[in-house]
Amino acid sequence: MKKEELMAKGLNQEQTEYVMSEHDKEMNPLRMEMNQYKSQLEDAKKDLEAMKGVDVGGLQVKIQDLTGKLTAKDGEIAQLKADYAFETAVKDAIRKASGRSEKAIMALMDMDTLKGSKNQAADIQKAIEALKKENDYLFQSAAVPRVVSATPGINNDAQTKREQANEALRSLFGKEQR
Repeated sequence: MKKEELMAKGLNQEQTEYVMSEHDKEMNPLRMEMNQYKSQLEDAKKDLEAMKGVDVGGLQVKIQDLTGKLTAKDGEIAQLKADYAFETAVKDAIRKASGRSEKAIMALMDMDTLKGSKNQAADIQKAIEALKKENDYLFQSAAVPRVVSATPGINNDAQTKREQANEALRSLFGKEQR
């Protein structure tokens, strides 16, 4: 629709401008949408142009290779997790048995046999018990006694906090005041 056509139909300038503004209100969103579609079409053409000459079969082979490598890495990660869980279980069992040196005890254990075991927890315990019998020096046999000493408390005759602290230390170590 053009202004000249409307004026030729007998509309005055004001009526023509009103009709044109209403027409633009309806047409502008449609024009914007059309421009978006045009730009999308141009982008798609550029993408298609860039894809010319691409070896689809080669890409599929690459995808299969990368998928195989990813699967292998997943297997390695699962193996590392299993090894870590096994090593943690062995170290925990050694700590519970009061082992002095985890490395030394683990070096004497047949780790490969224990890893392949179906009942690892029980077999680890059996292996530790056998090591305790053969190499008892690797394990603490008795608990270390805790030394606890009673202090007489605060002497009300002492005048400062420093004197109170010194008196408490002397009574703890069994020394008399000078």
